[in-house]
Amino acid sequence: MSRASDTPAVDAVLPWSQMLLFGLQHVLVMAAVPITSVFLVAKALSLSADLTVNLISATFLLCGIGTLLQSFGPGKLGAKLPFVMVPGGAPIVMFLTIAQQRDLQTASGAVILTALFYFLVLPVFARCIRFFPKIVIGTLLMLVAINLVKVYGGIIAGKAGTPGFADPAHIGLALATIAFTLLFARVFKGMLGQLAVLLGLVAGTVLAAVCGMMDFSGVAAGPVWSAPSLLPFGMPHFDVVAALPLLIFSVISMVEATGQTIAVAEVVGKKIDPRDVVPRTIRGDALMSLAGGFFGTSMIITSGENIGIVRATNVRSRYVTATAGAILVLIALSAPLGRLASAIPEAVVGGTAMVVFAIIGTIGIDILRKVDLHERSNMFVLAGALVMGLLPILVPGLYSKFPATLQLVLGNGLAMGAITAIVLNIVFNHLAAARRDDSHHNETAQHEQAPAAQ
Repeated sequence: MSRASDTPAVDAVLPWSQMLLFGLQHVLVMAAVPITSVFLVAKALSLSADLTVNLISATFLLCGIGTLLQSFGPGKLGAKLPFVMVPGGAPIVMFLTIAQQRDLQTASGAVILTALFYFLVLPVFARCIRFFPKIVIGTLLMLVAINLVKVYGGIIAGKAGTPGFADPAHIGLALATIAFTLLFARVFKGMLGQLAVLLGLVAGTVLAAVCGMMDFSGVAAGPVWSAPSLLPFGMPHFDVVAALPLLIFSVISMVEATGQTIAVAEVVGKKIDPRDVVPRTIRGDALMSLAGGFFGTSMIITSGENIGIVRATNVRSRYVTATAGAILVLIALSAPLGRLASAIPEAVVGGTAMVVFAIIGTIGIDILRKVDLHERSNMFVLAGALVMGLLPILVPGLYSKFPATLQLVLGNGLAMGAITAIVLNIVFNHLAAARRDDSHHNETAQHEQAPAAQ
């Protein structure tokens, strides 16, 4: 038997031509996520074009380095599995909320604190998993999707009271981009079907260019190669209260990383010890998120989006995703690509992003579908969490007359929804179960003592 045949598929080194092709495929599938994540922050906070390009470069760079880290797994960092890293959907919203309520320096500080919190909590995190059941995670994902659709809807429509508010041309372009994305998802199969979101973004951009709604004048200007700058917002400010939403999410992210690591290992046919490999995945997330805080990005975490590609193509090699990581680094250092991305109209980005992040809601629904909502306790846990989570999203300024510290938590629908779900799940399920066990124990003891008394 040849030596090559003894090599596990996940560790196989393919010919360079194949690794470049399959690596590029991974990049194309996930490329829309870094771009839309930066645009969410840049457009909502009215950041300059130069700063936007810098953040796009930083995001691609960290995604690339993180993908290399997870693929190669040096030391105890990285899972040595075919992972691709992207900005997390929920952390982007939380980062933006902190920046809007405080400032960008505090938002960057929150990311750094959360990354350090990963390392601190990791040794004992397994004991907390039972407090984050499907009903908590599903609720949080639904709230994330609703909040993002609202945020991007505001970006598309513009600010109420301004001359450009609800411009039919902008709204029509966003709806056309959504239609393109759904059309591609319906018509195309295989790899093209997996690229439906990116193809929708491209089609919307082409339509905008044809309609004269894009300005390409700045794409060719400036240097060809550039590196993202450190601390683009200045020195971070550290506020634990402001960081609370991200700190809460970090534990949920650890739970998600556990499922993703086990799922990827199963897809590639690699037997792993979760107690060893899962912490390696989480350490990689923590390290890249820590770097992200210093480069002005939100949290950079492992993604399960590439699992479908691995299964569909049956290309299991971690060296393919490592190649994807190298391509991402190359894109990050190419300034014209960043400037081209910055020229895409808000309506196109908004239309694409609403499809991308609405999928988060469908994942949440699918998770909640596995919860027995006919059970009275689960019904009230979900109802209470949705009430507390949706109120600040749907009624802005609801807590505006509360103390500033309370506003930061109460006014964050994602944090309030998650906290409420956790607390109510403990009250309705864990404490109730403990009382039932105590009652059963007392009844058993009484029955055992009765014959002795007779």
